[in-house]
Order: sequence, then structure tokens, then C-alpha cells
Amino acid sequence: MGDTEINPWGSESVKDYGKLSKEFGIENFGKFAGKLPEPLLYMKRNIIFGHRDFGKVAECIRRKKPFVMMTGLMPSGKFHIGHKMLADQIIYYQKHGAEIFLCVADIEAYNMRLAGLEQLRKIAIEEYLLNYIALGLTPKKCDFYFQSGRSADAKKSNAFYRLAGTVPKRVTMNEMKAIYGDLSPGKIMSVMVQVADILHPQMEEFGGPRPVLVPVGIDQDPHLRLTRDIAARMKGNGEFDFVLPSSTYHEFMKGLKGGKMSSSDPYSYIALTDDPKIVKDKIMKYAFSGGRETIKEHREKGGDPGIDVAYHMLEFMFEPDDRKLRKLHSDYKSGALLTGELKQILIERVQSFLEQHQKKREAAKKQVDKFLK
Repeated sequence: MGDTEINPWGSESVKDYGKLSKEFGIENFGKFAGKLPEPLLYMKRNIIFGHRDFGKVAECIRRKKPFVMMTGLMPSGKFHIGHKMLADQIIYYQKHGAEIFLCVADIEAYNMRLAGLEQLRKIAIEEYLLNYIALGLTPKKCDFYFQSGRSADAKKSNAFYRLAGTVPKRVTMNEMKAIYGDLSPGKIMSVMVQVADILHPQMEEFGGPRPVLVPVGIDQDPHLRLTRDIAARMKGNGEFDFVLPSSTYHEFMKGLKGGKMSSSDPYSYIALTDDPKIVKDKIMKYAFSGGRETIKEHREKGGDPGIDVAYHMLEFMFEPDDRKLRKLHSDYKSGALLTGELKQILIERVQSFLEQHQKKREAAKKQVDKFLK
């Protein structure tokens, strides 16, 4: 896969975010970072690096006007720190006025043969919802739902599936092939339902037209471009008065081994249910190092923080102080800080976080029913 190609089914890592942004017309997010209230670390450090049409969302936050943050989750396995990046964004926008629409993509997961629907529901609740609640998600202004059964309210459910059923009329098979390449019936259905997921918060039954923000990794941009095109066509026909959805794009957190975090490889990620003692072993044994072969060589030539996973995780999530992060970068690059010492700093931060989080996760079990309507 080339530097400016992306796979919307999420099976490849991204090599060059800058090239992709230029290729697909994604604007730089940086101008918003200093204007938003209490910006996330991801915003301040350009980890959330791009956007489409975010200005109208920023205006809603500034003026305290209604807007939606819509996202989905794929119930494919353990909830890990890579998933926490999106959870932090959900909770941030909820705190700053968004109504949250949180979709469990169980139909898509079922069509990908990941598991049966009952098992997928169990994973979605026990792995994802519990962790979202423990991280700060509240039931107020949060619509948590499953694609396999949109709502117990018949009027809302009928509206959603009516929209999903009319979406295919607004796109041609040639367009679909140009965006997605080879398509199976399951993938086509998943795309159509995903478009409905993004657009339906603006139907009268769900609150009416207003800005909708969808935070994603850049691999999901094809879905957003297609959805915006379909929304424009529907609006042009006078059938629906959709505001074109907005999106932001964040970099992916590297897995422990330096590549992607894979649900099939428990040594590529740190799960939020991992025992803190296991975390130490995972980081020491598997975290890809930017250090040299020997201590002597490392002291003389220094390490490479740009490829070191321990430094990467500190930058993304576990060292909020910019001054301290710069010192870690400088000390590691000069050789004053050894790989084992850098890993130990990360271990202590992650263990401290997990010990607190897992207590909150136990308490969160009492709140689950408030989200399951």
C-alpha cells in the first residue's frame, strides 16, 4: 500500500499523514487547538491533526448551541489504550455540550464473522460501555444503541431504517467501487447503514438538523466523504434538510511492537482490564525500542525517540507536561536516559492509571442499565 492510499476497512497502518491530508483535502486542525475550552492533549500536540468543516462545531461550542458528536464502536475484542483516544474525545465533546450518539456496529461485526450477535452485545457492554462510563461518559444526552435494533421507540426505529433504506438511491455502484474497491454484499450493507448512522441524528425524530461531528482515524475518511456527498444530494432534492457532517482526524497510537494494536495479539496492546503487573512485563519485553544495542553505544550515540514506543505512549497519553516531555526527548536522544529507564517511567504511569481506572470500572457496573434503553 502506497503512502497516499488508505483502507477504509482499517487493515493497514498509515505511513504519512501529511501526504494523505494533502491528497484528500483535509485541513489542518491546529488553528482550533488554542481556541477550544480545555483542549485535549491530542489537540494541543497535533495528534488530532486534521478536520473537515470543524468550524461550525467550534462555533456551537463557543456559543453553546446544540450539536451532535456521533461515533461507532466495533465490538471486536479487548478495549485497549488505543480505543481510549476516541473515548477521551467522546467525553470531551459531551462535557462541552454535545449530544452523543454512540453506535455499536454489531451488524458490521456479524457480517465480518467476528461473532454471533449475542456475543457481540456482551463484548460491547462489558468491554466498551463499562470503560466509557469509567472514563467519564454520562447517560445524560447520550444515545447508546445497536445497529441490530436501533430503538425500542417504534417511531425512531422506523425513521432510522427508512433512512438506511433510501441511502442506496443516492449513490452508484461505480462510485462505491471507486471508493472501496472490491465489495461484498456485507460490505455494501455496512456502508449504507453507516451513512444512516452518521446522518440520522438530524432527522426530526432524533432532534432535527444541526451540526454533527464524527472523530475518526484517517482510514475512515472515505466513509465521511461518501456521507457528505449523499447528504448534499438528499438536501438538494428537498427530501432531508441535512447539515453536511463534520469530521476530525487523529493519528493512531502505535502498538507495543511498533505496528498496529491488534485484538488478535494481546502483546501488541495494553488493555484497560490488564493486571498492572502484567503491564510491566508487556512493556519491558515487547515495547519496541529506539535505543542502541548496548548501554555503551547508547550513551555515546543516543536513542531515537521518534521510533521508541515508550516515548510515543508518553507523548500521546501519559506525560501531560510539555516541559517534562521535552526533557525526556532530549535526555533519550543524548543517551543520558536509557531505554529501560524510559520504559520504567511509562510502566509507572500506566500502572497508576490502570489501578484508578479499574476501581472506577467496578463502580460503573451500577450505571450500565441507564445507557441501555
